[in-house]
Amino acid sequence: MKYIWHIQFAVVLTLASASVDFGAEPPASPDNSLYLLGYRDVSSHDPSTIVKCKGEYWLFSTGPGILSRHSTNLMHWIPGPPVFTHVPSWTTNLIRGNSGTFWAPDVIHLGDRFLLFYAVSTWGKKTSAIGLAVNASLDPSDPNYTWKDEGLVIQTGDQDNCNALDPAIMLDADGKLWLVYGSYWAGIKLVELDPATGKRRAPDSPIYALAHNSSIEASYIYRREGKYYLFVNWGQCCQGVRSTYNIRIGRADKITGPYLDKAGVDMLQGGGSLFLGSVGPFIGPGHAGIITAAGKDWLSCHFYDGTRQGRRTLGILPLRWDATGWPEVDASSK
Repeated sequence: MKYIWHIQFAVVLTLASASVDFGAEPPASPDNSLYLLGYRDVSSHDPSTIVKCKGEYWLFSTGPGILSRHSTNLMHWIPGPPVFTHVPSWTTNLIRGNSGTFWAPDVIHLGDRFLLFYAVSTWGKKTSAIGLAVNASLDPSDPNYTWKDEGLVIQTGDQDNCNALDPAIMLDADGKLWLVYGSYWAGIKLVELDPATGKRRAPDSPIYALAHNSSIEASYIYRREGKYYLFVNWGQCCQGVRSTYNIRIGRADKITGPYLDKAGVDMLQGGGSLFLGSVGPFIGPGHAGIITAAGKDWLSCHFYDGTRQGRRTLGILPLRWDATGWPEVDASSK
């Protein structure tokens, strides 16, 4: 049974001097400030971490062939080409019922190439896989631009008590590459990858358990000042204005955990402090990612637009870190 979480909190924001073109104005509301702060007028679901290539920001998201968008300023986004114009044959052979719509990609710039991880599955099933594609550039006009599919990274099946969905990639300060993933069942898992290949270090390399809840997915790890921050989603996505997604957080001294929330509760024991929930027309935020740009940290996510019948929408919100080292949306930013 999935829990339904009803979360609301107040954010105070003065927008009079904001220079962002938000498109159509939402209805007047006492709690639409978070919506205005993050709104980018872009349809996007499960956005990847944002990366930079040749002066432009790029993100990828769930869709046929994996969708892409790029921007020079994090405000205005232009559609780019899909990652795949032809579906990799291993995906349809391994995951029956998937016809080329890939879920929740994540991307990292590592050395002289970009590594993009993506999920292959069908709704509500544990028969899932995470694949890898690589490219020397994200700029389609670059002569070296070519996506090469490297195939399977990790998979799960009916015999497993976890689900190989929602990959997120993290390069640690010591050069180790980590993949965090998982959806429902036994929760969020972590495995080390080989930076040279983007694949698992060894077939039997350890898989660490990080967090558990009756409805949990969309994990992401961010390192700051020697601490590791684990973001996850609780609740249900993909229900438009009825979505109950909310982002929870814990932190650890080691990437393998334990991750404790603000009250000191282990995320493996149901812990997870509320980081970001629904506020007015800003409904069901999910799939956190962080990028530093212009000397400031920014949170990327999706949300369901309450002014547009729950349209899947990209949100980008300024972040700050409080005196105890926890992140929060910087509602005073313009």
